[in-house]
Amino acid sequence: MKVIGAGLPRTATLTQKVALEMLGFGPCYHMVNVLSDLSLVPRWTEAVQGRSDWQDLFDGFQATVDWPGAFFYKELTEVYPEAKVLLSVRDGDAWEHSMGQTIWGVFYGDMLMNDLSTAWGRVDPAWASYIALMKGMWEKSGLLAGEDGPGDGSMARAMERYNAEVKATVPSDRLLVWSPRDGWAPLCEFLEVPVPEVPVPHINDSKEFGQRIIDAALAALNQWSEREAGAAGTR
Repeated sequence: MKVIGAGLPRTATLTQKVALEMLGFGPCYHMVNVLSDLSLVPRWTEAVQGRSDWQDLFDGFQATVDWPGAFFYKELTEVYPEAKVLLSVRDGDAWEHSMGQTIWGVFYGDMLMNDLSTAWGRVDPAWASYIALMKGMWEKSGLLAGEDGPGDGSMARAMERYNAEVKATVPSDRLLVWSPRDGWAPLCEFLEVPVPEVPVPHINDSKEFGQRIIDAALAALNQWSEREAGAAGTR
C-alpha cells in the first residue's frame, strides 16, 4: 500500500481513484469494488467489528480511497507506515447537499432511489447486508444527519471537524490535502511522479450516483420477479 485516502465519500473519490491509477498507483481500492462484489461485505463487517486482516483485504492494491478504506485511515497509517495519506476536501455546504442527494438519500430520502433500494433489500440479502454495513459505519462516524435530513449545516460542520482531525492525526510530511480542482501539480509532487499531459479526470456527479442505484435495483427486482414467475410455473 503506497497511498491511503482519508477523504470522506462524496469528495471526488472516484476521480481520485482514476487519477491515482493514471499515475501508476493502481489498482486503487474504492467503494465500487464492494458494490461490484457484494460478497466482500462480510469481510468489511468484520473490520467494523474490530476483526480485520488488512494485508489480505488489500492484497494486490497499491492505493485506497473512499470508504470503506478511508473509514479506517488511522489503522491503515499504522499498518502501512511508509504509505502517504491523501485527504480529499470540498466545500462543506456543497458536501452536505451532495450527501442529501446521494448517500443520505439512499438511506432515508423521500425519493425513488430510497424506495427502490429498500425493495431491492427485501429480495436480495446481499444488498440488505451492504446497506446495514453502510448505515452502521455512518452512524458510528457521527457525520450523517438523522432521518430529518441534511440542510441545517450540521453535516458540513461535522465534515470540517473530521478534516481537522485527519490533519492533527497524520504527520504533515505524510499528508496532502487535495481537491481535483488543484490540478496534477501538487499531487504529482507529493507522490514524486511526472505530471500527465492530460487534465485531471472528472467522474461521478450526484445524478450518476442515483441512476446507478436505480438501474441496479430495477435489474435485481426484475430478476427476482422472473425467478418467482418461474417457480410459480413449476408448482
